[in-house]
Amino acid sequence: MSKSFTLLLGAAALTLSGAARAEGPMSVVASFSILGDMVEEVGGEHVDVTTLVGPDGDAHVFSPSPTDARAVGEADLFVVNGLHFEGWLDRLVEASGYEGPVVVASRGIDALSFDEEREEHSSDHEGHDHATGHDHDHDHDHDHDHDHDHSEHAGHDHGPEDPHAWQDLQNGKQYVANIRDALVAADPEHAADYRRNAEQYVEAMDTLDAEVHRRIGAIPEANRVLITNHDAFGYFANAYGLDVLSPVGLSTAAEPSAAGMAKLIEQIQARNVKALFLENMTSPALLEQLADETGVTIGGTLYAGALAAEGEASTYLGMFRHNVDTLTEALKD
Repeated sequence: MSKSFTLLLGAAALTLSGAARAEGPMSVVASFSILGDMVEEVGGEHVDVTTLVGPDGDAHVFSPSPTDARAVGEADLFVVNGLHFEGWLDRLVEASGYEGPVVVASRGIDALSFDEEREEHSSDHEGHDHATGHDHDHDHDHDHDHDHDHSEHAGHDHGPEDPHAWQDLQNGKQYVANIRDALVAADPEHAADYRRNAEQYVEAMDTLDAEVHRRIGAIPEANRVLITNHDAFGYFANAYGLDVLSPVGLSTAAEPSAAGMAKLIEQIQARNVKALFLENMTSPALLEQLADETGVTIGGTLYAGALAAEGEASTYLGMFRHNVDTLTEALKD
């Protein structure tokens, strides 16, 4: 990656001034749809948001185009998830020539490692572990609060931490705080609006968080098993009290082993799993195979790493409401 590019991870490090920009809304590029929605909620009328990986898009296998590089190069602010979610990030920034502020929305979050998730799940259910290991093609000794060049790795690879931190609404509040601080630093003229929008957004998150706890808590404990195409709900499971099984690990590009599938089928049958769940951005083939071999029905579609193009799940908070509605309907007695 170009040495001239410095990853700036806090409001104090953001040096772009409002005077340096042309008049009109601030141009902000977000790496994927969930971040794009958050930036729009906090920025309101003062931002013009471009989202690289759009609704129903898979950031794991995304390949930036020249148009994407141009959008980044012309942006005032670039908002990314971090935690190795965007394996293509460094290559894109270098190709774009962008040297402005990059806001890592997950900064300050206590990220879960895959081993921690596995331990929590197995401690809740004695003798249980994931059907397959998580997809790690490389090792990282990486603090996500510092710049790290991982451009040599494939776009769907990840480090030792689960990057899907937004699947816990309490983490979502930290995302909003980081976005708010970046917008305030880049455009201090509208700081009061950014702070007000963020405060209202966080209040809505707290209200919904309490509702999610209540509704998931009302599902019979034995039924609280979440099986999706790939392992993207670790934070959700740990926050709201479910157990996660998946045919593959984190990468949507991975394929399950025959032994892993056989083990998962055994676990589904042993635990009398109520339903399987599709993900909007992944192929249904694996879940359909599991449904055929176990007789367990598919309970609906969940949203993990991308919003819907339209409807309730087209916003971050709407995504949570949709997922909880789908889970509670399928897992109730």
